[in-house]
Amino acid sequence: MNDRITQFMYKTFVNRGFATLRFNFRGVGRSQGSFDNGIGELSDAAAALDWVQSIHAEAQTTWIAGYSFGALIGMQLLMRRPEIRGFISVSPPANMYDFSFLAPCPSSGIIVQGTADTVVTPGAVQKLVDKLRTQKHITIHHDEIPRANHFYEAEVDEMMRSVDNYLDMRLAPDCPIK
Repeated sequence: MNDRITQFMYKTFVNRGFATLRFNFRGVGRSQGSFDNGIGELSDAAAALDWVQSIHAEAQTTWIAGYSFGALIGMQLLMRRPEIRGFISVSPPANMYDFSFLAPCPSSGIIVQGTADTVVTPGAVQKLVDKLRTQKHITIHHDEIPRANHFYEAEVDEMMRSVDNYLDMRLAPDCPIK
Protein backbone atom coordinates (compact mmCIF):
# COMPACT_ATOMS: atom_id res chain seq x y z
CA MET A 1 0.00 0.00 0.00
CA ASN A 2 3.02 2.26 0.27
CA ASP A 3 4.15 1.72 -3.32
CA ARG A 4 4.21 5.09 -5.05
CA ILE A 5 1.97 3.99 -7.94
CA THR A 6 -0.62 2.72 -5.46
CA GLN A 7 -0.34 6.00 -3.55
CA PHE A 8 -0.82 8.09 -6.70
CA MET A 9 -3.91 6.12 -7.71
CA TYR A 10 -5.27 6.36 -4.16
CA LYS A 11 -4.82 10.14 -4.18
CA THR A 12 -6.51 10.58 -7.53
CA PHE A 13 -9.62 8.79 -6.28
CA VAL A 14 -9.59 10.70 -2.97
CA ASN A 15 -9.29 14.00 -4.87
CA ARG A 16 -12.38 13.05 -6.86
CA GLY A 17 -14.43 12.49 -3.69
CA PHE A 18 -14.46 8.69 -3.68
CA ALA A 19 -14.44 6.80 -0.38
CA THR A 20 -11.06 5.18 -0.96
CA LEU A 21 -9.08 2.40 0.69
CA ARG A 22 -5.59 1.07 0.03
CA PHE A 23 -4.28 -1.89 1.97
CA ASN A 24 -1.47 -4.42 2.09
CA PHE A 25 -2.11 -7.98 1.08
CA ARG A 26 -1.37 -10.65 3.67
CA GLY A 27 2.30 -10.92 4.50
CA VAL A 28 3.19 -7.50 3.06
CA GLY A 29 4.49 -4.78 5.35
CA ARG A 30 3.11 -5.28 8.84
CA SER A 31 0.08 -7.29 7.76
CA GLN A 32 -0.39 -10.78 9.15
CA GLY A 33 -0.24 -14.00 7.21
CA SER A 34 1.85 -15.05 4.27
CA PHE A 35 1.55 -14.94 0.48
CA ASP A 36 -1.25 -17.25 -0.71
CA ASN A 37 -0.71 -17.10 -4.50
CA GLY A 38 -3.83 -15.01 -5.03
CA ILE A 39 -6.41 -17.11 -3.20
CA GLY A 40 -6.16 -15.48 0.22
CA GLU A 41 -5.36 -12.10 -1.32
CA LEU A 42 -8.66 -12.16 -3.22
CA SER A 43 -10.42 -12.93 0.06
CA ASP A 44 -8.57 -9.99 1.65
CA ALA A 45 -9.67 -7.65 -1.16
CA ALA A 46 -13.30 -8.79 -0.86
CA ALA A 47 -13.24 -8.25 2.91
CA ALA A 48 -11.73 -4.79 2.41
CA LEU A 49 -14.45 -3.87 -0.10
CA ASP A 50 -17.14 -5.18 2.27
CA TRP A 51 -15.74 -2.99 5.03
CA VAL A 52 -15.65 0.16 2.86
CA GLN A 53 -19.19 -0.46 1.66
CA SER A 54 -20.44 -0.98 5.22
CA ILE A 55 -19.14 2.45 6.18
CA HIS A 56 -20.14 4.21 2.95
CA ALA A 57 -23.43 2.58 2.02
CA GLU A 58 -24.44 5.80 0.26
CA ALA A 59 -21.70 5.44 -2.38
CA GLN A 60 -23.19 5.60 -5.87
CA THR A 61 -20.46 3.73 -7.72
CA THR A 62 -17.69 1.30 -6.94
CA TRP A 63 -14.40 1.18 -8.82
CA ILE A 64 -11.39 -1.08 -8.46
CA ALA A 65 -7.80 -0.12 -9.22
CA GLY A 66 -4.65 -2.17 -8.97
CA TYR A 67 -1.02 -2.28 -9.99
CA SER A 68 0.85 -5.43 -11.05
CA PHE A 69 -0.23 -8.31 -8.75
CA GLY A 70 -2.84 -5.95 -7.30
CA ALA A 71 -4.25 -5.55 -10.82
CA LEU A 72 -4.71 -9.33 -11.03
CA ILE A 73 -6.54 -9.41 -7.70
CA GLY A 74 -8.60 -6.37 -8.68
CA MET A 75 -9.72 -8.04 -11.89
CA GLN A 76 -10.64 -11.22 -10.00
CA LEU A 77 -12.67 -9.13 -7.53
CA LEU A 78 -14.36 -7.39 -10.45
CA MET A 79 -15.69 -10.77 -11.60
CA ARG A 80 -17.26 -11.48 -8.21
CA ARG A 81 -18.79 -8.10 -7.44
CA PRO A 82 -21.47 -6.82 -9.84
CA GLU A 83 -21.52 -3.40 -8.17
CA ILE A 84 -18.07 -2.56 -9.57
CA ARG A 85 -18.66 -0.14 -12.45
CA GLY A 86 -15.12 0.49 -13.66
CA PHE A 87 -11.52 -0.56 -13.29
CA ILE A 88 -8.01 0.72 -13.67
CA SER A 89 -5.44 -1.99 -14.20
CA VAL A 90 -1.80 -0.88 -14.33
CA SER A 91 0.69 -3.47 -15.59
CA PRO A 92 -1.53 -6.53 -15.05
CA PRO A 93 0.77 -9.60 -14.99
CA ALA A 94 -0.74 -11.23 -18.07
CA ASN A 95 2.49 -13.13 -18.79
CA MET A 96 2.55 -14.68 -15.30
CA TYR A 97 -1.09 -15.50 -14.57
CA ASP A 98 -4.04 -16.79 -16.56
CA PHE A 99 -6.62 -14.04 -17.08
CA SER A 100 -9.14 -16.31 -18.84
CA PHE A 101 -11.46 -15.80 -15.84
CA LEU A 102 -12.37 -12.45 -17.47
CA ALA A 103 -14.88 -14.09 -19.80
CA PRO A 104 -17.09 -12.24 -19.95
CA CYS A 105 -15.61 -9.13 -18.37
CA PRO A 106 -18.51 -7.36 -16.62
CA SER A 107 -17.21 -3.79 -16.69
CA SER A 108 -15.40 -1.28 -18.87
CA GLY A 109 -12.02 -0.02 -17.81
CA ILE A 110 -8.49 0.92 -18.74
CA ILE A 111 -5.32 -1.11 -18.87
CA VAL A 112 -2.08 0.89 -18.70
CA GLN A 113 1.24 -0.67 -19.67
CA GLY A 114 4.82 0.53 -20.06
CA THR A 115 6.44 -0.23 -23.41
CA ALA A 116 9.81 -0.99 -21.77
CA ASP A 117 8.41 -3.27 -19.05
CA THR A 118 10.49 -6.43 -18.78
CA VAL A 119 8.54 -7.82 -15.80
CA VAL A 120 5.10 -7.73 -17.39
CA THR A 121 5.66 -7.95 -21.12
CA PRO A 122 3.73 -5.52 -23.32
CA GLY A 123 2.92 -8.32 -25.79
CA ALA A 124 1.15 -10.39 -23.14
CA VAL A 125 -0.86 -7.36 -22.03
CA GLN A 126 -1.76 -6.58 -25.67
CA LYS A 127 -3.10 -10.14 -26.07
CA LEU A 128 -5.23 -9.64 -22.95
CA VAL A 129 -6.55 -6.31 -24.26
CA ASP A 130 -7.32 -7.83 -27.67
CA LYS A 131 -9.22 -10.70 -26.05
CA LEU A 132 -11.23 -8.38 -23.80
CA ARG A 133 -12.08 -6.07 -26.70
CA THR A 134 -13.94 -8.91 -28.46
CA GLN A 135 -16.55 -8.90 -25.71
CA LYS A 136 -19.80 -7.02 -26.14
CA HIS A 137 -21.23 -4.35 -23.86
CA ILE A 138 -17.87 -3.21 -22.47
CA THR A 139 -15.15 -0.87 -23.67
CA ILE A 140 -11.52 -1.53 -22.88
CA HIS A 141 -9.14 1.39 -23.16
CA HIS A 142 -5.45 0.61 -23.45
CA ASP A 143 -2.70 3.16 -22.99
CA GLU A 144 0.93 2.31 -23.53
CA ILE A 145 3.41 4.62 -21.85
CA PRO A 146 6.53 5.00 -24.02
CA ARG A 147 9.86 4.16 -22.33
CA ALA A 148 8.12 3.17 -19.08
CA ASN A 149 9.48 0.16 -17.23
CA HIS A 150 7.46 -1.84 -14.72
CA PHE A 151 7.98 0.75 -11.99
CA TYR A 152 7.28 3.82 -14.17
CA GLU A 153 10.42 5.36 -12.65
CA ALA A 154 10.66 8.38 -14.95
CA GLU A 155 7.16 8.13 -16.46
CA VAL A 156 4.87 8.07 -13.43
CA ASP A 157 3.46 11.50 -14.34
CA GLU A 158 2.56 10.29 -17.82
CA MET A 159 1.03 7.11 -16.41
CA MET A 160 -1.09 9.14 -13.99
CA ARG A 161 -2.13 11.52 -16.80
CA SER A 162 -3.48 8.47 -18.59
CA VAL A 163 -5.40 7.37 -15.47
CA ASP A 164 -6.73 10.87 -14.80
CA ASN A 165 -7.79 11.42 -18.42
CA TYR A 166 -9.65 8.13 -18.36
CA LEU A 167 -11.42 9.01 -15.11
CA ASP A 168 -12.30 12.47 -16.47
CA MET A 169 -13.92 10.80 -19.46
CA ARG A 170 -15.73 8.06 -17.52
CA LEU A 171 -16.99 10.32 -14.77
CA ALA A 172 -18.29 13.00 -17.13
CA PRO A 173 -22.10 13.26 -17.02
CA ASP A 174 -22.37 12.72 -20.79
CA CYS A 175 -20.06 9.68 -20.95
CA PRO A 176 -21.63 6.99 -23.13
CA ILE A 177 -19.77 4.20 -21.30
CA LYS A 178 -21.66 3.00 -18.26
